[in-house]
Amino acid sequence: MNTTVFDAPYATVTYFPEKRSMILIWNGSPTTDEYKKPFLAMLEFGRKFPVDGMLSDISNQGVINPDNRKWFEKDMMPLAVAAGLKRGAIVTNGNAFKLYYINLILSAVNKFPIQTKLFNKRQEAIAWLDSFLVEAPAAR
Repeated sequence: MNTTVFDAPYATVTYFPEKRSMILIWNGSPTTDEYKKPFLAMLEFGRKFPVDGMLSDISNQGVINPDNRKWFEKDMMPLAVAAGLKRGAIVTNGNAFKLYYINLILSAVNKFPIQTKLFNKRQEAIAWLDSFLVEAPAAR
């Protein structure tokens, strides 16, 4: 059963236990405090439940303060990797400002031992994350 990890007007996070993944959907331009809250909620939740993959849909996200991006790179990413994150998918509508932001994020994330990929559609990103799921051996 899916679990809502975080829910606010500017962001929602849902955990999918059978996929060991979380999906973060942004809506609007979060303040500095608001930007951090869904990520911190994900970390806290991930201490109790296994999380291998994360999808961040920034299609409806507004402009992000450079300080938030720096916090994500320097504080959030090391904590997420230490907690077991292995893959990250980003969904965007591809406008120029978001691509600049994403390129900065990806250059920082690529320093860590996780796989990342950029998508235009959420379903494609979910399918990519699902492609890493390992089938349990059949019972004998």
